[in-house]
Amino acid sequence: MLQPQAIAPQGPDFSPLIMGYWRLMEWGMTPQQLVGFIEHHLSLGISTVDHADIYGDYRCEAAFGEALRQALGLRDRLQIVTKCGIATRAKPEHQIGHYITEKAHIVASAERSLGHFNTDRLDLLLIHRPDPLMAADEVAEAFLHLHQAGKVLHFGVSNFTPSQFALLQSRLPFSLVTNQLEISPVQQHVLLDGSLDHCQQQRLRPMAWSCLGGGRLFSDPHFQPLRDELEAIRQEIGASSLEQVVYAWVMRLPSKPLPIIGSGKTHRITEAAGAAGLTLSRQQWFRIRKAALGYDVP
Repeated sequence: MLQPQAIAPQGPDFSPLIMGYWRLMEWGMTPQQLVGFIEHHLSLGISTVDHADIYGDYRCEAAFGEALRQALGLRDRLQIVTKCGIATRAKPEHQIGHYITEKAHIVASAERSLGHFNTDRLDLLLIHRPDPLMAADEVAEAFLHLHQAGKVLHFGVSNFTPSQFALLQSRLPFSLVTNQLEISPVQQHVLLDGSLDHCQQQRLRPMAWSCLGGGRLFSDPHFQPLRDELEAIRQEIGASSLEQVVYAWVMRLPSKPLPIIGSGKTHRITEAAGAAGLTLSRQQWFRIRKAALGYDVP
């Protein structure tokens, strides 16, 4: 069973893998079935769940909250992460998709999430994406308001560059605890743009989304050489699936990312949890890097 781990010096303890609920509405689960699904990943030690206000056209949080209402005490066994700051055209009043990081929106979004989850606090609230119109002082005011009210315990960001992170951090009296980043063999830009270096510098662990490349890793003919290399390494380390090897590749990074699992199938959650017990050698890690990029190190 996986054990919770601190994600930052002043941060919360999270499970080393995180259950992502982006596609919850596609899984077709009843509230009772969802309770069983949550119990399954809890039995593996996956206690942290990742949401966003916009997921499922603004419906996922409420659907998850309905499951929590079905099982007393279930919420207290979870760490709930959610995100805000994107406005999509799923709401008629939004004529165009845009970002919104005004204080009133952040506070209202957090309070809606509390209602959806039927809880009195969010364990972690993230700004979903960098907003070109973000006024750092205003975001900080929103965070302080929510923190002082006890409605949000910790704060972070998602998809921020190191300078964007540093700007917001400069306005806060407490530490941001994570940056949720896309990390995958098929999307390696954060390995070179300073994002993961910044996480190490701040001693915080990033959350890693789309580790499997949104499924492209297993379906795109372009990545057949990568799949062949993953299979060779799977046999070398005794992994049960290619997915386990990919998660192990992400977790091998020295910033110690927390992979977000996106499947609604219990057997795939069980397999993903097994990745925490696997360790790639340095050469195995670089073999995967080369197979994904198509070229060797300089």
